[in-house]
Amino acid sequence: MSSISDLEEADKISSGKDVMLFKHSTTCSISHMAKMRLESAWNLEEKLEPYYLDLKAFRYISDTISEKYNVHHESPQIIILRKGECIYDASHFDITIEEINETLDFHVRKP
Repeated sequence: MSSISDLEEADKISSGKDVMLFKHSTTCSISHMAKMRLESAWNLEEKLEPYYLDLKAFRYISDTISEKYNVHHESPQIIILRKGECIYDASHFDITIEEINETLDFHVRKP
């Protein structure tokens, strides 16, 4: 994700498929660990559309996300969008594939 139009695209996609925004700080060791944990266990391609945001390069997009979806800025952070609304956010060591799966299973998408 490198522009506000990418965020708008993600928002539109969320009307038909869940979207995950991963906000990553390239200089933070905790953020690197969260990214590695996600990548090593990733199996969610069919459940959601992932977007990656480099916070160092595009902090203004993160600020827009916080304002638009009413979530506090964290790094690292996962935000799951459904139908243009945040249904889940987690940061730091709370970011796990298991937690994401539980959230998606709990919030079953209805047509």
